[in-house]
Amino acid sequence: MADALTANEQVASDFFATLGSGDLNKLKTFFTEESVWTVIAKSIPGSGSHKGPVGIADEFLAPVRGMFVDGDPKLPITNVFSKGDWVAVETHTQGTLKDGKKYDNKYCWILEVVNGKVLKVREYMDGGYVSTLM
Repeated sequence: MADALTANEQVASDFFATLGSGDLNKLKTFFTEESVWTVIAKSIPGSGSHKGPVGIADEFLAPVRGMFVDGDPKLPITNVFSKGDWVAVETHTQGTLKDGKKYDNKYCWILEVVNGKVLKVREYMDGGYVSTLM
C-alpha cells in the first residue's frame, strides 16, 4: 500500500494494523461509545450492527476472531482513498480457521473518521463464501 495521504487515511491504516494484530484492547481506543460497526452481509456470524468499544471488540470481534487460529486473520490493505471524513479501504483477508479450513476473502470497508476516532465502519465482503465455511 502507498503511504497514507491524509490524516484520516493514516487513522484507517493504523486501525487495520491494530485489527490485524488481534489486540482488541488497543482497537477499542479507536472508538467512542457512539461508534457503530455494521456487517452488511446477512446470515453470517457477526452480521448486523455493533455499538461502542465493548459491543464492537468484546461482543462481536472477540468471538469472530476466536473462530481463527491465533494470529489470524490477517487483513493487509490493498487500496485506500478518502473524501472528507469518509475513508474507503480494500483488504485481502486471509487466515486459517480452527477447523483447518483456509479463509481467503476480499473486503471493502467504509469508515467515517472524525477527530481521529472511527465513528462508523461498514464492512462489505462475500457473505456467501463465508456461509460455506460455517
